[in-house]
Amino acid sequence: MSARAVPPWRRVAPAALALLLLNGLLGFNNVWPTPAIMPDHRLAPEFVGLWLGLLIAAARGAPSPRVLAGFTVVFMLLVLGRYGDVTVPALFGRPVNLYWDGQQIPRFLWVSAQSLPAWMSAAAVAAVVLLAYAIYRLFGMLIRIAARDAAPYALRTRWAQVVTVLAVLLVAANIAGVRATWPVVSRPIVPTYWRQATLLTTIFTGQGVAQILPRADALDAALAAPPGSALAGLRGSDVYLMPLESYGAVAYDNPEAAARLRPARERLAADLAAGGFSVVSAFMRSPTFGGASDLAQLGMLSGLDLTDPLRHDLLLTTDRPTLITLFRANGYRTFGFYPALFWDWPERVFYGYDHFVDGRDLDYPGPEFGYWKIPDQYAAARFEQLFPRRVDSPPRFVFFPTITCHLPFSPVPPYQADPQKLLGDTPFDPADSARALAVKPDWLNMFPDYLAIVEYTYRWLGDYLRQPQQRDTIYILVGDHQPAANVSGEGASWDVPVHIVSRDPELLARFTAQGFHAGLEPPREARGGLHDLTTMMLRAFAQP
Repeated sequence: MSARAVPPWRRVAPAALALLLLNGLLGFNNVWPTPAIMPDHRLAPEFVGLWLGLLIAAARGAPSPRVLAGFTVVFMLLVLGRYGDVTVPALFGRPVNLYWDGQQIPRFLWVSAQSLPAWMSAAAVAAVVLLAYAIYRLFGMLIRIAARDAAPYALRTRWAQVVTVLAVLLVAANIAGVRATWPVVSRPIVPTYWRQATLLTTIFTGQGVAQILPRADALDAALAAPPGSALAGLRGSDVYLMPLESYGAVAYDNPEAAARLRPARERLAADLAAGGFSVVSAFMRSPTFGGASDLAQLGMLSGLDLTDPLRHDLLLTTDRPTLITLFRANGYRTFGFYPALFWDWPERVFYGYDHFVDGRDLDYPGPEFGYWKIPDQYAAARFEQLFPRRVDSPPRFVFFPTITCHLPFSPVPPYQADPQKLLGDTPFDPADSARALAVKPDWLNMFPDYLAIVEYTYRWLGDYLRQPQQRDTIYILVGDHQPAANVSGEGASWDVPVHIVSRDPELLARFTAQGFHAGLEPPREARGGLHDLTTMMLRAFAQP
């Protein structure tokens, strides 16, 4: 071969390294749940697209500096998008959303700057600009090496052309949904950009909102009903709507889970009876699986099927009513209780709770258990302490998503049987806490930890519901989604259990008339989607 056919050895190593770095920068993953990232060995689809672009440019001759600058800018945007796509879910529990994040980030920066001296703010801006410039130069160098050395060589070499074709076929198969490619091809970032572009276009042009977001007829009818009639069947009772994190049908469908959890369910049933409650149950279908709890939560509040995440994101930009709107219009005080949140949540503006309570408001003395810090048992008790229910206070509607039963389902917090100690300076016995914290998540086999955390959930719920209460309360306990597939198993349904807990037999009868069954062991057939549960609740709540 001629010297022109094979690059000098001094160029081979930089060219290979440049291609590896370009691929790695478009395929990294998050070190959950932190802002850090870690490398991923898989092929990044955007890298293949970038490589094809460089080949086309090189085939027309040496790319000009302007062309290389264009490639560099596009590459920077893809890397930035990748970082947001893998980091935002880890930090905030939801996908990146340019509509909300685009408002929150400038607001956060402005508020932060107010507490700093002017010179420090200026220095921070200068540091960010210099860092961005340094990153641009680094990325530009990688692009230049790939365009100058790697691309021309690939155009002249048969084996490189074959590898390129194979890479294109792998990416095409991955985009087509071939699961066999998942171990070798990373998740693409371009669909995220496309989804955000669709969302922003729909929001700011107003086109297609009605087609994407249907009306929730049952909720609209309840709001249009004469004052007091839509919730007449509640007779002024408090209502707690509690999505139970990762509480899925696997707790019933899996034989090992069913056998292990049966005593815990029997104990929960006994606790409910001791508190004077009866319960009816059914299965419903969640709009999500293994995560994205916000789709299930807002689906119940809005009465809309949010299986398509675009509907969820678009709904948050509207003034559509929810159950919160309905309860407030009927004299209820509304609470949003989110003990898992320890950061500002801009989306709360849409919900419009009278009182918004997050983890920071609880002043939890510790210790922190896992990624979600505050055990559900403490959170529930502390909420009642902060907002006691009095006979003469207005009825309340509380939306309380639990969190302890969240992936990775470990450590399992200790159970505190003494209510006074639970709300004291040391909520849990130090020895019990130490034993619990010594158990580390088993990422390769989460099933045993999942069963243990569901047992814990049944136990604290039973303890919570058997406590004396000043007023009648209806509890709607709803699984938000199945746990991850490595727990639910291959081919698992999207079904979740729903339990209606009340002391009012007439109210429960209105649910049994809609397919619910007495007890905690409902028939296996799902009665509909979680958005249909909203309609069922409204029917039951309206009838006196």
